[in-house]
Amino acid sequence: MDNLTLVIMAAGMGSRFGGLKQIEPVGPSGEIIADYSVYDAIRAGFKKVVFIIREEHLDYFKEHITSKFADKIQVEFAFQELDRIPSDVTLPEGRVKMLGTGHALLCAKEKIDGNFVLINSDDFYGLNSYEKAVEFFKNNSDDLEYLTVNYPFYITETKNGKVKRGVVFTDSNGYVVNNVECEIGRVNGKIEARAIFQDETLDIDETHPVTVNFFGLRPSFLEFLESDFNKFIHGNISLTDEFLLPEILRQGIKQNKFKMFATTSASRWMGITYKEDLPVLKKNIADLIKAGVYPDELWEQRGDKKTR
Repeated sequence: MDNLTLVIMAAGMGSRFGGLKQIEPVGPSGEIIADYSVYDAIRAGFKKVVFIIREEHLDYFKEHITSKFADKIQVEFAFQELDRIPSDVTLPEGRVKMLGTGHALLCAKEKIDGNFVLINSDDFYGLNSYEKAVEFFKNNSDDLEYLTVNYPFYITETKNGKVKRGVVFTDSNGYVVNNVECEIGRVNGKIEARAIFQDETLDIDETHPVTVNFFGLRPSFLEFLESDFNKFIHGNISLTDEFLLPEILRQGIKQNKFKMFATTSASRWMGITYKEDLPVLKKNIADLIKAGVYPDELWEQRGDKKTR
């Protein structure tokens, strides 16, 4: 296996959360969710992390976030900005919304030199997810085969409103045949999954696997991504159109450009969609610390008895 890179998307504002949830402290020593992601990635064997951020946040990230683990893993930054588009394209006047997760990853293309795992900065995935990615790349060398690490829907829902998740359907060999991006919530106790890009409502139970943007990808995907983005950006872009990874992956699978193997993590997913989710997340992390899964302070000297 080559040196595996963790790519963390951290450029977006949390519109439902009401602020920059990427830097919201969730651990007892001021750790943010990304601290736990990097910690688990290091334990699993990752050698490099790339943060995709807004350039205006670079100094803050360097001083308050990555300085804590810069001696433990190679750290690089990529910048997602609206002006990182072809020179022959002019966005609509008044456009302030970022161009989406697909564009974010494309902004990091030059920082990625091998196989990589792409995650959200505001999602807590757990050690087993990173271990599954390492195992996948160790045992599979097909340049056109990727990975999605999923969770049962009930693990990823919140009592505070609806969430966006990719509803995954696989064949008998575990390969994705469809990944439908949906807005999912409970209505009168029943799960309702409304497709975002198609006019349909899916019937799923609470154990159905969903994606929360934990993807194991290869450099070949970046070439597909660049080609698709070129078509997107030269189209009729509105003030809100986005170039989104789940839909890009769905279309690529549908068109047989590549395959994606699906597996389910044994770790617990946690995240912040709404402000009200924060206390629950903090309590769950405290419980993991009490159980010995994580130390009180993540970035003490490795080898200290607390770093287990």
